[in-house]
Amino acid sequence: MTEIDPATQTELEAAVFRRLVSHLRHRTDVQNIDLMNLAGFCRNCLSNWLKDAADERGLDLSKDQSREHVYGMPYEEWKRQHQTEATPEQQARFSGAQTGGH
Repeated sequence: MTEIDPATQTELEAAVFRRLVSHLRHRTDVQNIDLMNLAGFCRNCLSNWLKDAADERGLDLSKDQSREHVYGMPYEEWKRQHQTEATPEQQARFSGAQTGGH
């Protein structure tokens, strides 16, 4: 980015994060395993990164709170409403990605 001051850059990056979270909240058809297989991260990763950032600043944010922020509801509720069982193909692709093979 060209000559953008640090505060504005932080604001832009925060806006992008909020838009990504909003997008993922609306795309409940996209399963976390699909995200992991395609991009190497998922909603849980985002919530973990949010918690890590809070921890680095000494802020009190629980794992459940960070997940609720990303999912827009308690994680267990999201799983009940939207998570499907991974297919054997999804599981195989995930296992291959975890061991370095595709």
